[in-house]
Amino acid sequence: TMMPGETPPPPAGTAAAAAACANCGVLQQNINEYVAALIALKQKMIDADRLLTEYQQKCTDILYFSIEISALRCQVEQMLQKILPLEKCQEELGSLKAELEEKKVCL
Repeated sequence: TMMPGETPPPPAGTAAAAAACANCGVLQQNINEYVAALIALKQKMIDADRLLTEYQQKCTDILYFSIEISALRCQVEQMLQKILPLEKCQEELGSLKAELEEKKVCL
């Protein structure tokens, strides 16, 4: 006998129980797919972070090499400025040597 206000338990194997089980299965599948998507997203974020770090390092390297190249260009310019007068002196020495040779021949 049932007490007042008590509802009888649904008989096992009813359509309502079957629908609830199906819904639970669908929910579990959705949760699994959601977790898999989150894991994939996390991996993509890790990969993107690594790529960004590599890119930043390359940018730093490029900046460093640009500074080095500028410094080398300055050194080359300075060397050229020193070499040009030396070449002129060498030409003058060549002329003087030729003159001395001529005088030597005359003497």
